[in-house]
Amino acid sequence: MNEADPAPPSVALAPEAAPDGGASSRWAAVMDRLAHGWRGPVLAALVVLASALPGLLALPPLDRDESRFAQATAQMLETGDFVNIRYQDAPRDKKPVGIHWLQAASVALTSSAEARAIQPYRLPSLLGAMLAAAACAWGAAAFVGDRRGALAGALLGATILLSTEAFIAKTDAVLCGATTLSMAALARLYLAARRGQPMGGRLKFLFWIGQAVALIDKGPIGPMVAMLTLLSLWAVDRDLKWARRLGWIWGLALVALVVGPWAAAITVSTDGKFWGAAVGGDLAPKLKGGHEGHAAPPGLHLLLTPLLIFPAAALLPAALSTLWRRRREPMIRFAACWLIPSWLVFEATPTKLVHYTMPLYAALAWLMVASLEQPVGRISRWIGAGLSVLVGFVFAALAMAAQQTYGAGAEGLGIAMVCAVLALAAGVAGAAAMLVLQKHPGRVEPALACAIILGAALHMTLAGALAPRLQPLWTSRRVAQMVARHDLDPRDGVTEGPVVVAGYAEPSLVFQLGTATDLGDAQEAVDGLADEQPALVEQHEDAVFRALLAHDHVAAEPVDRVSGYNYSSGKPVTLTLWRARPDAGR
Repeated sequence: MNEADPAPPSVALAPEAAPDGGASSRWAAVMDRLAHGWRGPVLAALVVLASALPGLLALPPLDRDESRFAQATAQMLETGDFVNIRYQDAPRDKKPVGIHWLQAASVALTSSAEARAIQPYRLPSLLGAMLAAAACAWGAAAFVGDRRGALAGALLGATILLSTEAFIAKTDAVLCGATTLSMAALARLYLAARRGQPMGGRLKFLFWIGQAVALIDKGPIGPMVAMLTLLSLWAVDRDLKWARRLGWIWGLALVALVVGPWAAAITVSTDGKFWGAAVGGDLAPKLKGGHEGHAAPPGLHLLLTPLLIFPAAALLPAALSTLWRRRREPMIRFAACWLIPSWLVFEATPTKLVHYTMPLYAALAWLMVASLEQPVGRISRWIGAGLSVLVGFVFAALAMAAQQTYGAGAEGLGIAMVCAVLALAAGVAGAAAMLVLQKHPGRVEPALACAIILGAALHMTLAGALAPRLQPLWTSRRVAQMVARHDLDPRDGVTEGPVVVAGYAEPSLVFQLGTATDLGDAQEAVDGLADEQPALVEQHEDAVFRALLAHDHVAAEPVDRVSGYNYSSGKPVTLTLWRARPDAGR
């Protein structure tokens, strides 16, 4: 292992007072006070809260994963079975139970399963994303000081990817929070070992509890990231003696205590079938090929990174340059060992979804703030500036295109224009931060803070104001409202149930109409109407449905219809609501 550092990295890398003016010095002084101690992580967490909360409150249930997770949790609350994970009558043997327990606790504390409000199911994701930003700030502060640590956490918290996953009720934001906390604790342990300082028990506990939560939330991803980091540090340091003192015996016992009871219960309950389905039916296909149509070649994650980390895209070239030029420094070395091996695994895996690399984004944020500590090359600065403006333009164009395609009305157009202005302004602010870096380094942080604020405002407006107004995208919500409007929701106790749906099987509709919703075909819709149940028939089933109505002599009438766009399948849809004709003799 390398000899102890001659000076603590937090001192060696600490930013000096800005040399280019009193305003910059005052900025640094104010931010030092705001980010001191626990305030820095809290500030980073608040960036996530501000960015994600409007979307969490305003957006209807999303297809398909969010609504599947929420529906499975609702069924746990309805049945009292908190071991088996089911979506309607089918076992959902894909992921561990952790996210469902968190969602169930959130719903029990703030709402009820009967209310079918999606917001309580999203709260664990919001808290997980806030934890990720706070842990990123806390971990970075050990190397670069509180102010730059808070900047790293705020950069992570404002990213489009994390602030979006923060309002989607599934596993990924919680995984990111648990993994980032665990890795931040491991980084502090690594730094303590390099300095010859004691490796505190609290840090070891945070490392292991983060691993336990990551494991029960989404299986092996968190442990994979940690083990690849340790192996990479061993390869570059030629010594890993410090890792022997991580408390492996009691740490693994803690993980077993968190995960073991449910693992044993689900094994007994399903006769071991859960593990066969989870590994053989979910994990293995992702490693072999493009599972569920999500195949992509290596390099996709890297290609999408500038979009997903916006408004921090300007710092990406400088971060990569810093990774190579300063690879011997403890912070850079640890961040590189955290980032590179797991990233290569995700790139090599045939199945790719954009959120797979999110547990590695804190390492990227660390490299970004580290790049501000020393001069950045002209090429990196200009590429970063151009990238920032380009990505801002992309988001501006996407906002206007979404409004043009799916929006209606002057109000929606005005909101889309606000989104476009915010996107361009955030891109320009990021570019300005890079272009003033050499001559006016004291102005970099204010420019980045401006980019973060504008990026958060962009996300708030996109998810909280523009997206909810794109009515064709929210077909299930409009269908559920149509059913309720015509007093045909069986849960009200007036109509026979359940609703029978032919030709449309999106989980968001099941979540909003209830667990008993019958996803069937045209014949089942006719049979349901014969029993005086309401039916929803998609246009592609309409001809067969009408022919069966006539053949079976079932008296029914159309009540209303909703047309929209199924973004999961990429196809337009029209659903017609039918009811048994009340005046028909039976």
